[in-house]
Amino acid sequence: MKDSPFVYGTIVSTNSFTNREVESAKLESNLLNGINTTIISPRRWGKSSLVEKVISDINKKDKKTKTIIIDLFSVSSEEEFLELFAHQVIKASSSKWQEWMTSGKEFFKNLMPKLSIGIDPTSDFSLSFDWQELKKNSEEVLNLPETIANKKGIKFIICLDEFQNLSSFKDYLVFEKKLRASWQRHKSVTYCLFGSKRHMMTEIFNNPSKPFYRFGDIMLLQKIETKKWVTFIRKSFEKTDKQIDENTAEIIPIVMKNHSWYVQQLAHYTWNVTHNRATDTEILIALKELISANTPLYQKETESISSTQLNLLKAVAKGETQFTSTAVMRIYNLGTPRNVSKNKTLLINSDVIHEVNNQFEFVDPAFEIWFKKQFFNLPYNLENTN
Repeated sequence: MKDSPFVYGTIVSTNSFTNREVESAKLESNLLNGINTTIISPRRWGKSSLVEKVISDINKKDKKTKTIIIDLFSVSSEEEFLELFAHQVIKASSSKWQEWMTSGKEFFKNLMPKLSIGIDPTSDFSLSFDWQELKKNSEEVLNLPETIANKKGIKFIICLDEFQNLSSFKDYLVFEKKLRASWQRHKSVTYCLFGSKRHMMTEIFNNPSKPFYRFGDIMLLQKIETKKWVTFIRKSFEKTDKQIDENTAEIIPIVMKNHSWYVQQLAHYTWNVTHNRATDTEILIALKELISANTPLYQKETESISSTQLNLLKAVAKGETQFTSTAVMRIYNLGTPRNVSKNKTLLINSDVIHEVNNQFEFVDPAFEIWFKKQFFNLPYNLENTN
């Protein structure tokens, strides 16, 4: 049996990457032309896959530009960030471990890094600093890529995933100013900053009072269009010797509201239960399997919010728009207008709901389907999910 052509839950490979031609071209052009770029979108809309795809394309075309992708998800302090940043910059600057060791000492004036080669000297090394010295001279690390680039006649593109996690650092406001002060002067280094917490990223880059305001170009990632998903789904079925017609394939992105993660997941489950040709029956079976697989997550989501927030979600699920009207507040037991405003903000900041065309809806379409079944006993059928 052939492997599934649909990918979710991880960075999408080049083969499974679909229909981001405009965004890919813009991001590649920005990065190659020295334009710092921030990518903002809800979770699981394909930011990381887009960056990986563009960086892969750049690596094939431009050998003088060194590229780095750093995931900051598990980085919890300024010290960890600086050591990881220095390590990745030094490693990307050369493929020879002898140069790593030289670079680790040559490009610092006040800092004395501790370096050691790992078990496989061709692939890795460790680097650390004395924390007190690092704190006093952190600018040396922040300027390291520009320093190396100028001495070696190369360029760097540095991509930082989960960038909003830096805001949890102690004394982050001071550190944020240091970052901007150093990076805005770099001529040979371009930065791509993105993360999964949309409201936090927006606050960092769109707030005029913040250091990173107007740091570079902001790309607001949009959903992939239905017709492009249909083409991708049909071709993916065909190359694995299965069939799905256009009208049936269209159901998958419509049900999942063109949400990249869930379109791939529902397409995978549909493909998996299809022997020869997919029909509505296979999609419905797949949808039930998808909801079942994600139910523990959705249960945890509802258990973690207050009763008035849960009631507000019920109002959203029912398509209400006037949350502070007397009738709506009474029907759904929303509390006072102040409570409604506070809970709406909390749910938006948690990326549970967002506003689309002057109406609030669930960010997660599968969660919405589960929620309607759980609280309104709506059966899982393809008509009720549209």
